[in-house]
Amino acid sequence: MVEAPGWPGIPARWTSSAKDGVGAALSQGSQVWFTISHGIVNEIYYPRVDQACVRDVGLIVTDGGAFFAEVKRDCDTVVERIEDGVPAFRLTSTHRGGRFRLINQVIADPRSDSILLHIRLENSSKTALRLFALLAPHLVNAGAHNNGQRSEYKGRHILSAVGDGTHLAMLGSLPFLASSVGFVGVSDGWRQLRDHGRLIDQYDTATDGNIALSAELAMGADGGSVLAVGFGRTWAEGAYHARTSSMSPFETILNDYSAGWRAWQSGLRTMERRAHGQNMYRVSANILRAHQTPTFPGGFIASLSIPWGFSKGDDDMGGYHLIWPRDLCETAGGLLACGAHSEVRQILRYLRATQEGDGSWRQNYWLDGAPYWGGVQLDECAFPMLLLDMARREGALGLPDLQQFWPMVERAAGFVLRTGPRTKQDRWEENAGYTPFTLAVAIAALLAAAEIAEACDIEALPALLRDTADAWNEQIEDWIYVEDTALTREAGVPGYYIRVAPESPAKGGPDVHALIQVRNHEAGRGAIAANELISTDAIALVRFGLRAPDDPRMLSTIAVIDRLLKVELPQGPGWHRYNLDGYGEKADGRPFDGVGIGRAWPLLAGERAHYALAAGRRGEAEALLATIEAQTSPGGLIPEQVWDAAPIPERDLQPGKPTGSAMPLVWAHAEYVKLLRSLADGRVFDTPPHTTRRYLGKTRNARCRPWREDCPAAGVLSGQNLRLDLAAESIVRYTRDDWKTQADVATSATVLGLHIAELPTAGMAVGDKLVFTWRRKADEVWRGQNFEARVLAPPKARA
Repeated sequence: MVEAPGWPGIPARWTSSAKDGVGAALSQGSQVWFTISHGIVNEIYYPRVDQACVRDVGLIVTDGGAFFAEVKRDCDTVVERIEDGVPAFRLTSTHRGGRFRLINQVIADPRSDSILLHIRLENSSKTALRLFALLAPHLVNAGAHNNGQRSEYKGRHILSAVGDGTHLAMLGSLPFLASSVGFVGVSDGWRQLRDHGRLIDQYDTATDGNIALSAELAMGADGGSVLAVGFGRTWAEGAYHARTSSMSPFETILNDYSAGWRAWQSGLRTMERRAHGQNMYRVSANILRAHQTPTFPGGFIASLSIPWGFSKGDDDMGGYHLIWPRDLCETAGGLLACGAHSEVRQILRYLRATQEGDGSWRQNYWLDGAPYWGGVQLDECAFPMLLLDMARREGALGLPDLQQFWPMVERAAGFVLRTGPRTKQDRWEENAGYTPFTLAVAIAALLAAAEIAEACDIEALPALLRDTADAWNEQIEDWIYVEDTALTREAGVPGYYIRVAPESPAKGGPDVHALIQVRNHEAGRGAIAANELISTDAIALVRFGLRAPDDPRMLSTIAVIDRLLKVELPQGPGWHRYNLDGYGEKADGRPFDGVGIGRAWPLLAGERAHYALAAGRRGEAEALLATIEAQTSPGGLIPEQVWDAAPIPERDLQPGKPTGSAMPLVWAHAEYVKLLRSLADGRVFDTPPHTTRRYLGKTRNARCRPWREDCPAAGVLSGQNLRLDLAAESIVRYTRDDWKTQADVATSATVLGLHIAELPTAGMAVGDKLVFTWRRKADEVWRGQNFEARVLAPPKARA
């Protein structure tokens, strides 16, 4: 056995996130996923969608001498779906010099853990051409410490690799003409082919490094060959899966693969939408469904991609192939809009299983629930309640289902009440405080929980939940709406909602004048006043039914958003997330590496389209739908971001077209599908009716103001009760006249982890103070400190 020289190879890198297709078989017999970009197969995942095992499978054509052409660099490729609604792909790659055309059909075998490439080489030159496949193993989620070898399985030569307990095997329907394993950048097949046009050295092993498998494919009489890549937990299992797939007629496997997708698509709502040669509705449905693992039903990851993967190594093993509860609930909303009720029920069961003991969900995690990052975001903990209520309204759940899920709702509602309304991270995972999107989701979710509680005959909780939602809703303008700023004067508006108001320990609440650290921005501006930081997130106040689209405060905020965040692109308008966003390519197009410049997000155009539809401007919503479609990849995939500066052709960056960010972004496809459904229904599909009934077109004064020691209310309106939310059973002592008189009140227990007591303000004048303290009943220990809340004048009526 000859060991390849050059250990351990160059540092491992992932590949482009700019995908043109993703695919998987809808079968319990297959646990393999593949992606396509630049004319070749990119990452392959096994046995779960959160475990990438292959960087890419490159294809190279030579004449055995000086001619060398790499499909991903030297060809123009047309990506087609072999059948509408089925993620089976035909990649037609034409050599820019006219020497050949390569037709590559890619599918997963529904009966085996393998993918298949049916490749036909059409030679237009006068000399014979040779075809090679180069596979870069990254087992598992890592390019280092892989082992490769040439070996034999049942009389057939194969190439195999192993890393982190997972094996893969590559073989052809015809025996390889030559093969080798090597270390990337030193002894891999790519260097041999570039220098010599053939594999002059055929190494048998490459151990513990960044490796590549290389093979020369034999072509049949029709100029075609089938390449199979199989996977398993043992060497023999991987070889078996590759072997059995390569022995079956490709057309038979293709028909079985397509039949599974046809059956699933046939059960969906009809909302066909063709654009740029694609049925975008069916493409988006494919994207949503393909991001789930059969062994973890309901576990849909955020994207089968690693943003700017070509610049990242093993230190970014997660990429976007992780669970974000927010993305998962948005995906479920898209599936619900399609009519995929079974998948929505699976998602709810998955969320129930991965909920933490305190009622929260972690910021993101692997399919098995193990956390990846350590944050907690309030909107992610509230979204599952909204999803459950929406599934109920759509008929995906009945009363027995609601009762089954009630414990999940109870724990989630308790977490939101005990930790809200501020969040440790906003929806962009960066800043803590009071944010419009999080507030909108949390308030709507508490009202949804109240609806579910009533449906389940839970008597005590609906009032508590609605009281909290009313109080938070009543204070939104106090927390995140600003007036009389430099920006209001520049924009000619009276005020606007800001992106986030950080919590001030000194004030015991939000501070709209505090400095906010904005991470990642290339210009290096580290801090900005909260009242100067604007985001598109305020639109969520309309989306979730808390404010009318024509509310003057919303209209002035929209004007400021468009002034600071809107960009005009060839395909139509786009929007940045917030000013000073740094999550995107640098000014010269180099990839994001911790600093950069945030670009336009197509999903924000979808959110703006929903706002336009809510405002009665259907034409604007339809135009934005077309804008999103024009910003997709050639395969119809919606990216996380699109380029919004002058073209940089050498970096493949064109205005309004995908950047190196995540693609596909499943959340963006869900937003697209929901927009199709909203346009079909003539109303915003996922706006909760209970919020619009409660808050729009009327003035609703909250009955009480919640107060927690870690989140004290700034005051209480005249006539309202102050509700103390304490962690333990206690006796509260309070005075309304500076201890001239006093009274005691016992807390009442709730099942949400709070013990509450209400202190009345009836008869108190504006400016008077409620002063209080408490002792725990368990040990009779007094808190040892007095707290107070002033009586405030009623707010100005909302126009």
